[in-house]
Amino acid sequence: MIWTPLALMVALIVYMFFGIQVGMARGRYGVKAPAVSGHPEFERYFRVQMNTLEQLMVIVPSSVAFAYFVGDMWAAIAVTVFIVGRLVYFRSYIADPDSRGAGFGLSALPGMVMLIGTIIAIVLRLLS
Repeated sequence: MIWTPLALMVALIVYMFFGIQVGMARGRYGVKAPAVSGHPEFERYFRVQMNTLEQLMVIVPSSVAFAYFVGDMWAAIAVTVFIVGRLVYFRSYIADPDSRGAGFGLSALPGMVMLIGTIIAIVLRLLS
């Protein structure tokens, strides 16, 4: 298993990028730590980072399990779709939060597919 960990490392780099963007937005909009609200533009950056963290809690364990029970390459592809979805989400949410739907869907779908796919693969293995 090599592709899934590589894809996960890229996903974590994207998450770190979002964190850096939050820090920069703090300075740009004058939102001093530990505040997590204030200027609406800052809050957009912050919500992208926090929503990505929430999504990672599904993506990381489900991709590792999916890679083990279904296939490394399939899990890596799903994580790559997640990454693309998160980047689309970032761009659209910062521009206009109402336009975030496509990015959210593109990044939420891989987690659901891997979670359900892993459960199915485990059940099939138990029944065989």
